[in-house]
Amino acid sequence: MKSTSTHDFLQLTPGADEPYYRQIYTRLRSAMADRLLKPGDRIPSARALAAELGLARGTVESAYSLLAAEGYIEARGQAGTVVATGLKAMPAAVGEAPPLLASSAPTGFAPSATSPVLRPFQMGVPALDAFPRKIWARLAARAVRATQTADMLYPPPAGLESLRAEIARYLQLSRGITCSPAQVFITAGYRDSLDLAARALLQPGDKVWVEDPGYIPASALLREAGMKLVGVPVDQEGLQVGVGVQLASRARAAVVTPAHHSPLCVTLSLQRRIELLDWASRHRAWIVEDDYDGEYRYASRPLPALKSLDRDDRVLYAGTFSKVLFPAIRLAYLVVPASQTARFEETARCFSGGSPALTQDIVAAFMAEGHFARHIQRMRRLYRERRELAAAGLDAVLGKYMQVEAQPGGMHLLLRLRGRRSDRALAERMRADGMFSRALSECVLESRPDLPPMLMLSFTNIESHRQAQHLARRIFALL
Repeated sequence: MKSTSTHDFLQLTPGADEPYYRQIYTRLRSAMADRLLKPGDRIPSARALAAELGLARGTVESAYSLLAAEGYIEARGQAGTVVATGLKAMPAAVGEAPPLLASSAPTGFAPSATSPVLRPFQMGVPALDAFPRKIWARLAARAVRATQTADMLYPPPAGLESLRAEIARYLQLSRGITCSPAQVFITAGYRDSLDLAARALLQPGDKVWVEDPGYIPASALLREAGMKLVGVPVDQEGLQVGVGVQLASRARAAVVTPAHHSPLCVTLSLQRRIELLDWASRHRAWIVEDDYDGEYRYASRPLPALKSLDRDDRVLYAGTFSKVLFPAIRLAYLVVPASQTARFEETARCFSGGSPALTQDIVAAFMAEGHFARHIQRMRRLYRERRELAAAGLDAVLGKYMQVEAQPGGMHLLLRLRGRRSDRALAERMRADGMFSRALSECVLESRPDLPPMLMLSFTNIESHRQAQHLARRIFALL
């Protein structure tokens, strides 16, 4: 900060019902609304403020994490933490937070690459405040200290053997997938996995089934690679395999999200799974199973992966650490059929730049020592709670205008708009207001008048009913 003393606005109330981290969060937020703290002003480090207030450092870090998640502050490395430079100077209503970012919001499917701010409802981002950073830091420091000369060479194109072995072991226990480490290929994210699969197994001009609505970035990648996309409609049982057979029975591949369809969150039924595997076996086609958040099911235990039912070795299983650890890690993996490992090794050698060996080593240790499995279990409990808080807060404000549809799993909620409102128009207004939203109509390949107008909102970083209500009021103002 420039010259403002923290005591001017950070007088905490001992014994209050509101915990200290929430008091710090509220007072700093109010100071920004009152212009005591202006965009670009530096705030004390968590360590310095904790010492000044006589609190544990973790308490202050929790408050800072919440402020950062909502876009009020941003880290500047060695320059410290400052008030977000795009924070709009508008007075807040009593008891409410000031509006966020004045800069134009992105209109695509991901936050701006130049903005480090986590926007409310941002899709695909896990609960960053709950990540075990101390454990991660300890493992990272140990890995750095143990670095040898050989570790500083180019990493193996397929990934470190230690990480591949840990992934194979974990998948057998958690997802019912039996595979060898040689079948596991480490990539720099799901799109890198899909690109590797397309280069190894497909040719430009091949027809590929994709879900409609579906994950548009995957479709864009396949289209750019020269594939002919066949949009196969999705209903409450998932991909309509029979329709896919009618449209293109001899397609070379199908890209699916069977655990939680992206974006509708429905689960591919057992009958449809059998039909899909039968189609792939009869026509020697490939199936890419994108299991981006299959671990997060709240109504029951996570369902076995489609790959676990594959008896003819036609399924490639794609997993990612971005959704379960943090996106900046840029680490994913692809389990390929045993018969195709040699082809994938050659393709990876030609086209893959590999992932940083140090990061892979840290993740391998994180898994080997049991931290990964425990983290997944904690996140499953936390997301169940946050999903309920977010749904209740949104419904309390927007229930007359939208219906919250909480699916049995996944990392986002679906809001069905009542009446004739345009989901695309509302999503654009939300992004312009500093929030993040995706409209269902933005995820279709072909016109789908049968689909209702819906919004997709992530709940993973919604920490309280009050926060959800505040954000719901911001949405209400845009209706």
